[in-house]
This record gives sequence, C-alpha cells and structure tokens, in this order.
Amino acid sequence: MNQNLAFADYAVFIIYFIVVSTYGYTIYRKREKNEHDAKAYFLAEGTLTWWAIGASLIASNISAEQFIGMSGEGFFLGIAVAAYEWIAAIALIIVAVWFIPVYLKNKIYTMPQFLKTRYNESTALIMAVFWLFLYVFVNLTSILYLGAVAINGLAGGEYLHAIMIGLALFALLISLGGMKVVAYTDVIQVAVLIIGGLVTSYIALTTVGHYFGFGENAIAGFKVLMEKAPEHFKMIIPRPTAASSQLEINKYLTFPGMMSYLAGIWIINLNYWGCNQYITQRALGADLQTARTGILFAGMLKLLMPLIVMLPGIAAFVLHENGHLPQLVGGKDGAYSAMLTFLPTGLKGLSVAALTAAIVASLAGKVNSISTIYTLDVHKKYIQKDATDRAQVNIGRYAVFAAMLLAVLFTWNDVLGIGGVGGFTYIQKYTGFISPGVFAMFFLGMFWKRTTGTAAIVGVISGFLLSVLFNEFAPALFGNETLLYTAFANGKGGFEIPFHICMGLSFAFTMLLMIAISFAGPKVNPKAFELDTEMFKVKPQTTVLIVITLLIIFALYVKFW
Repeated sequence: MNQNLAFADYAVFIIYFIVVSTYGYTIYRKREKNEHDAKAYFLAEGTLTWWAIGASLIASNISAEQFIGMSGEGFFLGIAVAAYEWIAAIALIIVAVWFIPVYLKNKIYTMPQFLKTRYNESTALIMAVFWLFLYVFVNLTSILYLGAVAINGLAGGEYLHAIMIGLALFALLISLGGMKVVAYTDVIQVAVLIIGGLVTSYIALTTVGHYFGFGENAIAGFKVLMEKAPEHFKMIIPRPTAASSQLEINKYLTFPGMMSYLAGIWIINLNYWGCNQYITQRALGADLQTARTGILFAGMLKLLMPLIVMLPGIAAFVLHENGHLPQLVGGKDGAYSAMLTFLPTGLKGLSVAALTAAIVASLAGKVNSISTIYTLDVHKKYIQKDATDRAQVNIGRYAVFAAMLLAVLFTWNDVLGIGGVGGFTYIQKYTGFISPGVFAMFFLGMFWKRTTGTAAIVGVISGFLLSVLFNEFAPALFGNETLLYTAFANGKGGFEIPFHICMGLSFAFTMLLMIAISFAGPKVNPKAFELDTEMFKVKPQTTVLIVITLLIIFALYVKFW
C-alpha cells in the first residue's frame, strides 16, 4: 500500500498528458482560419457536436471537490449524497426543454447579456462583476488548491507548489485555444475521468471483498458494504428526535431528508445548470436540437457519477470502521486518497490522470468563462467599444492568463483559507448564499413577462441578505422552533437551520418580494421575452432520452429509498 507513485504510474500520466495536448493542438490548428473570430473563440459557434457538448459539461462539472469532497460525503452520509447527481440529471432535462430555447431564440451568449436584454444594463454590469469575482476567487482558487493538495498527497507530499503550477499551465495550454479546444479535449478528459474513476471504484469493492473473506470479487464487496453499513444505503436521512446522537443531527444538517427535495437541492441544481455561464456556454453556440441532445447526454452521464465519486467513500467507511484503513488521514476528506493506496502500480497513475483530467477540465472551462464574460460584457461595452474580433480574442487570452495567475497567487499559501473549511464546503458556502436570488431573477425573467428590472436588482440583494439571515442569525433572533423551520444543535455550542432549508426559505421570500415589486410596473414589461409553445416542443428521439433517464432515476430511488 505504498502511497508514492512508481515509474509506471508516471509513464501512464505522461501518456495521458501527451495525448490530450496533441489532440488539443490538432483541434487548434483546424480552427486557425477562424482564429480571430470572437464568437468562434468564445463559443465555438456551430462547431460543437452533441457528444462534445455533453462530455464538456461533465468534464467541467466534475473536479477535485467532487472526487475528494463527494467521496468524503459518501464516507459520512452514504448514498444520500448521490441526490446531488441524480437530481442534476432531472435539472438538465428541465434546462434542455425550457431554458435553452429561451437563450437560443434570443441569441444569448453570456449570462450578463441575458440580464441586459431582459432587464437593464445596471443589473448586467453588477452581475458580471460579481460572477468574475466568484469564478476567480471562489471556484478557480478552490479547484486549483484542492486538486494540488490531492495530487501532492499521492506524489509523496513534497511537491505542492510544483503541482499547482503544473495544473495551471496545463489548463492554460488548453484554454488559450478557445471554447472549441476546451470542449473537444474535454471528450478525452471525461473518458479518462470515467475509466479511471470506475477502476478506482472496482478496486475499492474488490478490496472490501478481500478483507471480508470473499476474495477479490466486486459484487461480493458491494454486498458487504450493504450488510456492514445499511444506513449508508438510504437516500432519505431521518429527521432527528430528542434521542438522536450528534452524529445523526450533523448528517441531517448536511442533507435534511425529504426537506432537501422540497427546497434547496432544486435551487442548487437549476441555478448551476441553467443560469451559470461556466456551464451554459457549451450549449449557447449550437442549434437547439444539438444543444438539447448534448445536455441530455450529460444528464445520462450524471447517473454514473455516484459510482465514481461516492462509492469509494462508502468503501473507505466500512474498511475504516473494521480497522482495515489505518492510512486514512484527515477524516472524511481523506477517504478517496486512502482508497487510491490500494491501487497497483500503473493503475494508480491512471487514477491520478483521472483526477488531473477532472481538475484541468474544470480549470480550463472556468477561465474560458471568465474570459468570455470579461471580454464581451465588460471590456467591449465599457473600455474598448470599437474592439475588433481580433482584439477581442487577444483580450480574452490576456484575461485567461490574468485569472489563472490570480488563482495561483491566492492559493500559493492558501490566503483564502480554503484548506481550513475544505474546498467542497468553501464553494457551497459562497455560491449558495447568492443562488436563491440569482435563480429567482432568471426564472421570473424567463417565464413571467411582468418582472421588472427593479425587482431583479432587489431580488439579488434580498436573496443574499435572506440567505445570511437564515444561515447565520435566524435561530438567535427568532428562536430554534418556528412555523418556518427547526434549528438543531450543531455540536459547536450553537444551533443551525439545515442549509438546504435556508436556501428554500430565501428563494421563496425573494420570489414573493420580486412579484410584489413587479405588480407596481406594467402588466407586460417592454423587455419581456416572446415565448411560444413551439419553442418547447421536443422531437421523439429527445423524448426517448428523457424517458430513459427518468426511468433509471425512478428505479434507483425505489431500490435505495
């Protein structure tokens, strides 16, 4: 169980690096004739296939915080954490059928452009600046830091800064070629990610089978997990009672059972997949059918993700509880790295390549979105209004480099304290506070013609303030038991409302406030989008994909309810 990498592991990793780099360069050479076409650079307009869109969505979504953080939640909560992935598949169906037609019909290329078109320029500028700060100082930094720490641990623990620079340079190499290079290299990245992840899960199950006397049998290993940790195979975390332990309360605070499905998990997913430049950008340059198929393909891939990022965590829990995982360091977040120590030489290199693929793809996708928002929504509108396509592409590349440089500087000595709270928690904390207001603003802007620009600005601000109120102050101000919520002891001397419930309450009150303000305006806002039923009709093949996805999700919930 040597944690350090051997020569064969390095060889596998180097082969992965060469293949991705060579393929990326080949794609870049093919688009040289459009090298200075701004839309081709930022959106790969009209050149992405459905499978490239779907693979790129998953590669950009899955990163170190999923491999490390979600595996850790698998160790702590069990299969309940899979709801993030399986509900995401349903959210992607909603986005494909109802959100994307609105974007494409109105020729929306960036999320700030949506806000300017639907509301006003002030709202667009405020949110453009916000998204730039969020993407650089929350998402980019946490992905880079958590990824470097994870790979450094596998490489011996002495190369943190070298790995950090390597990841940043690798992502730069891909992202400087524009969205087409990012998307098509993501196809390789997601293949490596899935294959490497499945190998790790297989080895985890065979290891469990071996330690419990069933030989190296993955199916037997899975049965052992269900037998030894039956509570880890329940989708619904029970509501705590007076007799509940602090551990049981902490699990409910993390994922509050049925209340998650009535509140926060939908807001998290619909905001992330439907109102997020980082994600939607992959589909905004395609035609409607290609975009829809790609998004639904991503939804089907999401069904696989718990097997890759959550199952090793449950295996680590069972091994640890039975004294077979002494190499577990750092609590639940060390679960994935501990399981990688069981991999034989060569396969460990494949798993490191999978982890690297997830990190690099996310970094490249993120800086491409930063570059797109800055160039099209800030620089072109307010700094250099007459910028040519060539100038915009160059500015976009400068923005890519600047964003990555800032990320390296702020993660070099962990200035932001990401290591103290964990990358997964860090991202959820800072993006979750703004999600209710942003989603309310987009949802009402798309589907209610009366929504006004004033309501949008008030909605974003109130959504944030309400999130802070419910998360930080409500128990002290209003008590631990009210008609709206129950706050539970957090084991740290205080009381907390489960985060998902806080999001649901913030969203509900924000919606009511925005609706009330909009009633003071005209019945139809002059900037409202024109919608018609034809936009939302789906072709038979699209219906088949939707039905298959829903049936699989239904079967999974019936099995593990």
